[in-house]
Amino acid sequence: MFRTMMNGKIHRARVTEANLDYVGSITIDQDILDRVDMMANEKVQIVNNNNGARLETYIIPGERGSGVICLNGAAARLVQKGDVVIIISYKLVAEDKVGSHVPKVAIMNEHNQIVEMLGTEPEATIY
Repeated sequence: MFRTMMNGKIHRARVTEANLDYVGSITIDQDILDRVDMMANEKVQIVNNNNGARLETYIIPGERGSGVICLNGAAARLVQKGDVVIIISYKLVAEDKVGSHVPKVAIMNEHNQIVEMLGTEPEATIY
């Protein structure tokens, strides 16, 4: 038996661009991806804090140190530059490993810089 568990989370990133003319996906700064254990072509869920939209797409790695968070293709219709988003990846974890699974959660500032890394989220987190 396996459970689908949160693996990585980029919390409160700011959308830097919305590119309707691109094929699809989300472009994320490679430095951020490394810190939250996400990778190219991985499926992610995106939650837009500004309008409540939720969508799934896949990752394209962006330039290191750029802070880029760019929604591409059809997903660009669900966000605007400056929107605050949460990006979540999941993985299947064997039932006997669930208790030891620790996700990587990056708390972002308004410049898409990581200000804090968490292994678990505190109850009723407010930022």
